[in-house]
Amino acid sequence: MSTVTRQAVIDKLATVKGPDFEGDLISLGLVSEIFIADDKVFFSITVPADRAKELEPLRAAAEQAAKSIPGVKSAMVALTAEKQGGGMGSAPPRPQTRAPQPTPARPTPPQSRQSAKAGVPGVESIIAVASGKGGVGKSTTAVNLALGLNALGLRVGILDADIYGPSMPRLLGLTGKPEMIDSKTLRPMEAYGLQVMSIGFLVEEETPMIWRGPMVMSALRQLLRDVRWGPLDVMVVDMPPGTGDAQLTMAQQVPLAGAVIVSTPQDLALIDARKGLNMFKRVEVPVLGIVENMSYFLAPDTGKRYDIFGHGGARAEAERLGVPFLGEVPLTMDVRETSDAGTPVVVSDPDGAQARTYREIAGKVHEQLKSDGVASAQAGPAIVFE
Repeated sequence: MSTVTRQAVIDKLATVKGPDFEGDLISLGLVSEIFIADDKVFFSITVPADRAKELEPLRAAAEQAAKSIPGVKSAMVALTAEKQGGGMGSAPPRPQTRAPQPTPARPTPPQSRQSAKAGVPGVESIIAVASGKGGVGKSTTAVNLALGLNALGLRVGILDADIYGPSMPRLLGLTGKPEMIDSKTLRPMEAYGLQVMSIGFLVEEETPMIWRGPMVMSALRQLLRDVRWGPLDVMVVDMPPGTGDAQLTMAQQVPLAGAVIVSTPQDLALIDARKGLNMFKRVEVPVLGIVENMSYFLAPDTGKRYDIFGHGGARAEAERLGVPFLGEVPLTMDVRETSDAGTPVVVSDPDGAQARTYREIAGKVHEQLKSDGVASAQAGPAIVFE
């Protein structure tokens, strides 16, 4: 049972100045319901969507304040624009009318565009897992989606395309370096039945990747085509967060069968998710659907559900944009521990709520790939493999 009280958290947050140094978080009514379990604290702060970036220091200050309370092991704090905040003004309203109907959810890319992209030998279909921003659980979703597809009997690989923040070695508990097949070809690492490749296998974890766009794309091309993949039914690509040059170039150069967009329930995350979705539409990559991660919190002691970060925003956004909604992944207390331990929930807790949801999402993605009859698809400095 937790030794930290809700009142202790409220008292501490009352010392944190609100936006523009007026009032405090509590008196302004900006703090959501506070949930405490195993001395870990969860809550969100309501802010206007158009001030999200400038108010990130406010979120960090609140998180640090919560962590400083005696007995608190950790704190998870998010900014949300789900509702109007006291003393802050309202978040930008959603449009009340639907103008033109959205384009069909997943148009088939023109053959001319697809044929211009060189495929990856040994790989039937490639799907991207993307997000408009970091911190929404994209990599965790990617690895558990891959494991869910593998549980369906598919041969699956996962490419960690997040050059600046590779996470697959840690998420899958892999260490060491890939084996060389010949002078320039690598054999992918393996874990839980998945073939895996990441820049994280080739550089030290603490090494900063201070690379410009062309260098990033050169590295990604090598991780795709200088690796002896296959035979694979599906390759899952954990894309870098955001919608910058690296993400756009990857979407343009790789014959993607589709993309899965990951968001949280908050309006702020959904704004960025729309950017990612629109990027794929512009380069004529089908959007397989949206996943709402951290959809709700499940208390470990009672199993009670708490909508700490809002709920249902991604489902509503999918309906508004006319794309499939793939599922709601709950937030549980052990998700960080299992991720850090290299044991994703689909294999560590296969009967849990998260694992069941990931397998359902994998099933929906697989059905879409089958129904579309997706066919197999075939300059910067080089990475030197030593």
